[in-house]
Amino acid sequence: MINCIKKANNKAEIYSIDEIAKNINKSVKFVRREVASGKLKSVKNNNKYLIDQKSFENWKNELDKDYQEFTSETEKISCKKIIDEKNDVVNFVNIQKEMKSIDAWENNKQLKDFNFIDLFTGAGGLSCGLTMAGMRPVGSVEIMPQAVETYKYNFSKIKGFDENVNDRDIRDSKIKKELIDSVKGKHIHLIAGGFPCQGFSIAGNRIIADPRNSLYLDMLEIVKRVKPDYVLMENVEGLRSMMGGKIEEKIISDYIKIGYQINVTVLNSADYGVAQQRRRVIFIGNRLGIKNFHPSPIYNDDNYVTVGDVLKKYLNMPENKDINHIFSKTSKEMQKRLKEIPIGKSLYGNYSDAWKKVDWNKPSCTVKENHGGVNVHPILNRVMTPRELATLQSFPEDFIFKGSKKWQLVQIGNAVPCLLGKAIGLAILKSFEKRENNNE
Repeated sequence: MINCIKKANNKAEIYSIDEIAKNINKSVKFVRREVASGKLKSVKNNNKYLIDQKSFENWKNELDKDYQEFTSETEKISCKKIIDEKNDVVNFVNIQKEMKSIDAWENNKQLKDFNFIDLFTGAGGLSCGLTMAGMRPVGSVEIMPQAVETYKYNFSKIKGFDENVNDRDIRDSKIKKELIDSVKGKHIHLIAGGFPCQGFSIAGNRIIADPRNSLYLDMLEIVKRVKPDYVLMENVEGLRSMMGGKIEEKIISDYIKIGYQINVTVLNSADYGVAQQRRRVIFIGNRLGIKNFHPSPIYNDDNYVTVGDVLKKYLNMPENKDINHIFSKTSKEMQKRLKEIPIGKSLYGNYSDAWKKVDWNKPSCTVKENHGGVNVHPILNRVMTPRELATLQSFPEDFIFKGSKKWQLVQIGNAVPCLLGKAIGLAILKSFEKRENNNE
């Protein structure tokens, strides 16, 4: 499956994450998660993760083994069939009025006495959305330094924000203790997080959370110790079919064991005003003995927010690095090639999720980091700027990304769309407020 990196001059080499990703034909995001989980051993030097030859080869062997096991199992399963046969028990609630009238990101006076912790925070897309809904951020954990810098810069504007935000590794027991100690004396209403789904593997016929990639278990442990009223988990839709659907069953079972009733379904960001088709599986649970609410869709094929609706203001805007509106250098030959791409098609046939030209009159395809091979502008003969991509992710205009352009793209591509987060947050708040009213 994977070609080993060769040694130069018979000496063990040191590799960057980018070099390994290129060599094994995987995304940088995939390799970075393997490093973050501890599966791929590395050392940190000047904010860069470096991997030696032996560590790479040990990891590669395990990866090959996992791949063979996973392939032999999943070949028996139709992923689409599994997803189609899901019979989700979902309590949808109408949040259309609140989506229009509430934006606590812009108006801090709308913040409620509802505290949340965001794990695997990234740049803060989910945190931003939950804050928009009126929730108050009181704790976060993220390992990427550039994303932490972005988070600190933007969330410092929130009234009463006093988080001790640093790039932290959630696997470290000291970090867990620091996080838990930092919120002592505060009632934690919600813990949210999008854990990497690579944290599972097959052991015989059993589905286990792999101790080499314990991020899922780290979140479970923190929830168990903090005991928030609600838990929110976000992940890729493909998680539903992993190991024949048993991963989803395990997640639900693990949370039931610690007192949380879970409801799960797939939500599409475009249904909530995001100019992007982005489907995510959303787990919502509570230990209060009440209904979990998911937000009812607001938009559909007839009235989706389109690429043109949100990007037309940038058509004639000159480059402005202060707001992340940074152009890529594009030769005349490349401009010609980009111009000739049909709508919905990619510049490179074997990279269908990268260099894809979006439709001006429809929501965009999913925004991903893709090594800079981001969505192609449908009118201008260039790829989109970080600012335009952030807009497709429904980030507010005043949300500024830190780090080089490369790291801005990584943060934006990995983020949860803010308006999806807002819709979920409003649904959870409706569940909580219904309980509060019933107790009066």
